[in-house]
Amino acid sequence: MAKEREQEQRKGGKQRKQRKEKKDNTWQERVVQIRRVSKVVKGGKKLSFRAIVVVGNEKGQVGVGVGKAGDVINAVRKAVTDGKKHLISININKASSITHVSSGNAGGAQVFMRPAAPGTGVIAGGAVRTVLELAGIKNILAKQQGSNNPLNNARAAVNALEQIRSFSQVANERDIPLQQIYS
Repeated sequence: MAKEREQEQRKGGKQRKQRKEKKDNTWQERVVQIRRVSKVVKGGKKLSFRAIVVVGNEKGQVGVGVGKAGDVINAVRKAVTDGKKHLISININKASSITHVSSGNAGGAQVFMRPAAPGTGVIAGGAVRTVLELAGIKNILAKQQGSNNPLNNARAAVNALEQIRSFSQVANERDIPLQQIYS
């Protein structure tokens, strides 16, 4: 009898774990950069790896994470958890684009974004393209200016996406009806 209970508990635990994994599979991860970094210590140089990862669900949520570890696999794992901690939500319109022009800054990098017509695609480069694709934006024009550092460009893209507001948010802020904004 006790053995049967233990087996049922084990089965239940496995099922819960499998459900959690299925729920978690909606997130996609893309590694933007892996760098070998060194720290000078008393005995010489200590080598480690830094990973920059973009995490998104292609439904309006995206985050950028950074992780450092002694090996690449652990660095990527840490970066993914960091990216999930720093998720933002984005308003995407019917044309799978943003609602208005936006620009963002991070460090020395500046990113300029402009909505595009359906069928345009994602016109962006480097880390900005990865951020936009994992956010679920399909039609957009983006330009990187200033730094070409992938981490700063990814963070600047996230900053630009954070500043985007929907028509209903603007109407609430101005205390006017939504129809007045469309006219």
